[in-house]
Amino acid sequence: MTTQALRDAWRHNVLSPMAFFGEALLAIAHGLPARWRFRRADFARVLTDSSARALPIVLVVNVLVGAILAFVGAVQLVKFGAGIFVADLVAIAVAREMGAVITAVVMCGRTGAAFASELATMQANEEIDALRVLGLQPVDHLVVPRVLALVIMMPMLYAYGCAAGFFGGFLVGWGMLQLAPQAYLDRSLMVLQGSHLGLGVSKAVAFGVLVALAGCFHGLHAPRHAAGVGLATTRAVVAGIVGVIALDAVFAVCANALGV
Repeated sequence: MTTQALRDAWRHNVLSPMAFFGEALLAIAHGLPARWRFRRADFARVLTDSSARALPIVLVVNVLVGAILAFVGAVQLVKFGAGIFVADLVAIAVAREMGAVITAVVMCGRTGAAFASELATMQANEEIDALRVLGLQPVDHLVVPRVLALVIMMPMLYAYGCAAGFFGGFLVGWGMLQLAPQAYLDRSLMVLQGSHLGLGVSKAVAFGVLVALAGCFHGLHAPRHAAGVGLATTRAVVAGIVGVIALDAVFAVCANALGV
C-alpha cells in the first residue's frame, strides 16, 4: 500500500469519524436546553421507530439469550448439586453484559441500518445538498434527533431486554431444573445489585450514541451511485457491531479497575 493510500485510509477511517463525532456533540450541546433545530414531527417519527417497533425483536432475542445462558450454566452447575445458582448466573450476566450488548446489536442491525439507508437515499437524491443550499446543517436536522432518540430509548430497551432475559432464564430453571419459581425469583433479587444495573444503563446510553452516529455517518458519506445505499447500510452495521464489542471491552476494563 502506498503512502498516499495510507493517508487516505487514515483520513477516511479515523479522522472523518472523529470530526463527525465532534460536530454532532457540538450540535447537541449548542441546542441545549431545548433549542435544537430539528422538526418535532421528525423526532417523534424516529423515536417511534426506535422504540415501540423494536420491542418484538428485542423481546425474542433476549429471551433466547437468557435461556441459553441458563441452559449452559445448568449443564455444569447441576453436576455439583448447585442448580439454584443458575439464577445468579443469569441475573448478573444479563444485567451487566448481555442485556445491553444484545439489545445494542439488535438496534444496530435494525435501527442503525435504517438510519444509514434513509440518509444514503437522501444523499443520492441530493436532498442533503438542498438542505445546505437553504442554509440548514444536516447534522442539526438529521443527526441530532436520531442520536437523542437512541439516547432516550436505549436505557428503556435495556430494562425491557433484561426483563426478557430473566424470563428466559426462569423458564429453563423452572422447566429443566424444576426450581421453585419463588426460590428462583428470590435468588435473582438477592444477587442483583444496583451497580450491575447502573453499569448496564451506562453501557446502553453509550451504545445508543455509537449506533446512531455509525448509522448517520455512513448514511451522510454514502457513495452517490446505484449501490451506495447498500454499501452505506452494510458499513453502518459492521461499524456499529464492532464498535459495540470494542466499547464493551473498554467498559469491562474500567469496571474492573473501579471495582464495580
